[in-house]
Amino acid sequence: MPLLAPKVATYLDGLVPQRAPRLAELEAEARRSDFPIIGPATGQLCYLLTRLSGARHVFELGSGFGYSTAWFARAVEENGGGTVHHVVWDEDLSRAARQHLSALGLADVVRFHTGEAITALTRASGRFDIIFNDIDKQDYPKALRVIARKLKPGGLLLADNMLWSGRIFDGRDRSAATRGIREFTRRVQADPRWISSVIPIRDGLLVAYRA
Repeated sequence: MPLLAPKVATYLDGLVPQRAPRLAELEAEARRSDFPIIGPATGQLCYLLTRLSGARHVFELGSGFGYSTAWFARAVEENGGGTVHHVVWDEDLSRAARQHLSALGLADVVRFHTGEAITALTRASGRFDIIFNDIDKQDYPKALRVIARKLKPGGLLLADNMLWSGRIFDGRDRSAATRGIREFTRRVQADPRWISSVIPIRDGLLVAYRA
């Protein structure tokens, strides 16, 4: 169920500056095919946080056809360059993302991986300024252990779908995905190494600072 009133959601998306034509095409494609993307307002927030933090090394756990990647990549490029890691299971999705990001002129700052996202993060060298978590929700708690090791002190953890279309409010919902989000949220909130807040935009975005 939509958590924001349609007028509010439309208004927030409408405040986002005009996007590159290819990004607008991806938004239209997502609407036609019901493909999940973070949307303009959340994309603009991710872009803003990346610019504000000066991030140059970003790792996406779950990247879809490259929509969220484009927001991070533009910010990293404007921060002076760096790398955004795009990770999906599916070769076709990875190929589509390469095409979209190339068309946007952003492929040079993106490194593409095909495989399981947590494994890819575990194997990645170095530590990251931002880690964006948008994998299968039952795996959120498992991802947190790796994220805590791979995120730099002072880095940002961003996690999508924290309100899970309202399912987290239903005490009868004991599905693996819903339990995963509840447990992930509890662990972040209880750990003094994180300073965090859930921003109720679209489906809820967690922003957590690695103290």
